[in-house]
Amino acid sequence: MKRIVLFLATNIAVLAVLSIVFQLFGIKGLLDEQGVDLDLSALLVFSAVIGMGGSFISLAISKWSAKRMTGAQVIERPGNEMEAWLVDTVARQAQSAGIGMPEVAIFESPDPNAFATGMRRNSALVAVSTGLLRNMRRDEVEAVLGHEISHVANGDMVTLGLVQGVVNTFVIFLSRVVGHTVDRVVFKTERGHGPAFWITSIVAQIVLGILASMIVMWFSRWREFRADAGGARLAGREKMVSALQRLQVAAGQAELPDQLAAFGISGRMAEGFKRLFLSHPPLAERIAALQAQDAE
Repeated sequence: MKRIVLFLATNIAVLAVLSIVFQLFGIKGLLDEQGVDLDLSALLVFSAVIGMGGSFISLAISKWSAKRMTGAQVIERPGNEMEAWLVDTVARQAQSAGIGMPEVAIFESPDPNAFATGMRRNSALVAVSTGLLRNMRRDEVEAVLGHEISHVANGDMVTLGLVQGVVNTFVIFLSRVVGHTVDRVVFKTERGHGPAFWITSIVAQIVLGILASMIVMWFSRWREFRADAGGARLAGREKMVSALQRLQVAAGQAELPDQLAAFGISGRMAEGFKRLFLSHPPLAERIAALQAQDAE
């Protein structure tokens, strides 16, 4: 639920900030001056600028914000044998995947987890937790790194940003259309827009935002299966299955900040309606998918 609130709050904040900027720079034309019709073309452009702009601003600062939120320390020079092994493994996998060398970082957390983020495939960040290094064998850590490298090679961060931006665009667009319709049809406002437009638009944006987040989370779950398959190719299927089984033991414990949850190796567990808001499929399903591929 916290992730949903964060999603909605982010959309509202971006809308408010960019709307103020539009007003300050005199960028109008969204609403007809006579208050009779809604300029759908201008509204769509307005919605796209806000929806896509907010998503790509978040993507552009993703590496910086990830380091700040997790306290991840980039390995500039390996200080011990483990750090040297991490850097060498990531370098080898990145070369095999055909991407540039990512930054490699470690963040302090007792929970086993890892994530990858960044706006470009050739300038990404791959980070692992201290709990992952303590609680997993090296072949399992290798598989986790392969999973994250696959996310980078697949361009998952950018694709997720595009999906989020498109979804945000239509949430903003449709909420304004709903607000305009209610204001005109129900409250009979003939000029400009009354309080009903703004109240209805906000309520519609919240409802549509919840529905839209289901689409984003569905895509996030789908890309996890693809990253698991990529990790199996880079490190070996048995290692990838073993790593997921190890994470299954710690299921429900390995959590990242909500802003990074979709980029981690594992995720929360949920049943019923809450399952629609999961960023990751259940680990049992991911293990079964890898084992099924092995049987083919």
